[in-house]
Amino acid sequence: MEVNVLNMNGKKVDTVDLPVEIFEASINVDLMHQAYVRQMANARLGTHKTKSRGEVSGGGKRPWRQKGTGRARHGSIRSPIWVGGGKVHTPRPRSYVNKMPRKMRQAALRSALSAKAADKEIIIVDELKLKEPKTKLMAKALDKLAKDCSALIVIPEKNDANGAVELSARNLPHAKTLMVSYLNIRDLLSYDKVILPVQALDAITEHLG
Repeated sequence: MEVNVLNMNGKKVDTVDLPVEIFEASINVDLMHQAYVRQMANARLGTHKTKSRGEVSGGGKRPWRQKGTGRARHGSIRSPIWVGGGKVHTPRPRSYVNKMPRKMRQAALRSALSAKAADKEIIIVDELKLKEPKTKLMAKALDKLAKDCSALIVIPEKNDANGAVELSARNLPHAKTLMVSYLNIRDLLSYDKVILPVQALDAITEHLG
């Protein structure tokens, strides 16, 4: 698939062929959904907890005697039917970890990138470079590259130039920077456009090839 290469001003400067095995793979919606559910589940802490009748304070003796009061018998104010008593069948601490083979996770990413490419939501730029880390400069560049759209900016590696890009995009509510090694299904599906520097294509090929 041949796409245009743009500069920071949104002008065409070249063309490039996207790797067929990554950007023209079969689109498996079920696999993408499975990967998305796994990622969201693994992000859960699972620290929710309520107290059972053995953990709440109070009790220790009957609130009143068994017979003779005309009221229903009770053995403890910690019973679940009492206000302030213990809870029954409520959430307890647990792990939500959902495992998925690495090859399936990679196939889901290829499927998501192929879907983005098919919808013309992949934007290739010759380079991402700013004079200084400044939000205003990044906002101006994104206005030229992905006007009125949210954007996921994928960077190939950590360096000073990419660090300036990260700092500049940090305060933009509809933009996010992400290294190739941290590419994930949720971010790919959450943003309208995916902005890739030409250098990132080799890194993606190595990561997902």
